[in-house]
Amino acid sequence: MREEYDFSNARKNPYIQKEKKQITINLNTEVVDYFKQQSENSGIPYQTLINMYLTDCVVNERKLQMEWK
Repeated sequence: MREEYDFSNARKNPYIQKEKKQITINLNTEVVDYFKQQSENSGIPYQTLINMYLTDCVVNERKLQMEWK
């Protein structure tokens, strides 16, 4: 191996996924359990499913609709 490498002509990988930002979020146990069950059924990691669901909300510009009982 070389002791030093020259990356001055390097370029970014065009196939890299979009950046993600790591956060901490508190979710109800029922929500996590729901997505974990969906994960078992689909074979997709539950955190990926949550991200996909939220991404769908952003792309389709869904507005929050809540009714207080």
